[in-house]
Amino acid sequence: MKFSVVITTYNRLELLRRAIDSARRQTLPCEVVVVDDCSSDETESYVRSLGDSVVYHRNQVNQGHAAAVNTGVEKASGDWIKFLDDDDYLDINCIEQISGAIALCPDAVICSCIAAQVDSNGVELSRTPKTGPGLAFYIPQADIHYGMLLELVPFGTPVQVACRRDAFLKTGGWDAQLNTNCDDIDSWIKIAQFGHAIFLNQCLAYRTIWPGAYNQKFSLMQRLNTNILMKEKIYALVDETHLVDVPSLEDIKNYLKLHWFIVALKQKKLPSFLAMLDKSIFSVSAWKLLLNTVSSRQSQMDNKRIHKLVLIES
Repeated sequence: MKFSVVITTYNRLELLRRAIDSARRQTLPCEVVVVDDCSSDETESYVRSLGDSVVYHRNQVNQGHAAAVNTGVEKASGDWIKFLDDDDYLDINCIEQISGAIALCPDAVICSCIAAQVDSNGVELSRTPKTGPGLAFYIPQADIHYGMLLELVPFGTPVQVACRRDAFLKTGGWDAQLNTNCDDIDSWIKIAQFGHAIFLNQCLAYRTIWPGAYNQKFSLMQRLNTNILMKEKIYALVDETHLVDVPSLEDIKNYLKLHWFIVALKQKKLPSFLAMLDKSIFSVSAWKLLLNTVSSRQSQMDNKRIHKLVLIES
């Protein structure tokens, strides 16, 4: 099994150095692919100075994040792709640990791990929560979209995720028509149609929280609309065995509106707060879903609802 780490970059050379270094220092050797989306800084000269240790591709014009990811996967030769944005970086054992878990579940097509969220100086601020029991487990394909719909199995951002290259290619890649707040999630939804999912309760990645991050540019209303769009896509793919337990799509939309209404209230963002003020926040079903979601997160995972969850490592 061969891994390729695909790094996309645009005018962030100082951050890119750290990302490339984290990929090249992996305890399990892997291919490192860098897609430069037509940077105007010294990115090209630096990456070319690394010689054959990095596969380098430079776009002649800026094509955007999704298109750069697609190019990176096309240029990669690995069986599995580990995604990495230029402002994030990997733990030295990341590829080795993911590879070990995949070996125990060969029908998996997507894998996610815990990420530490760090500031610009690399100081840890928080960690993404554990999902399920043990150090590693898999969820059968038939249960994945149901779990995603109810927010029991969040795959997270690109730095947390790896996927099988052939499954990625079957989906047609990332959708360049979507913004960078959801192009990755849209991809996880589509990839999960082709096999099982693995979750590693190990911190193997580092996500930088800083004002220059792509996802910091979106308003709360944009995040709400993105959330609704992704839930609609997931809803259509829920396996028939779970349909009896699935809330209505309208209830899910009302829950999302309630959630982001509360976020706007907490963040004291009055324009967003007023824009989201409608009858949905008084929906009994929406409040029930909100309370169930909070309860599920606090317990890490409701094993009765994802009943086929299987440990692959103790």
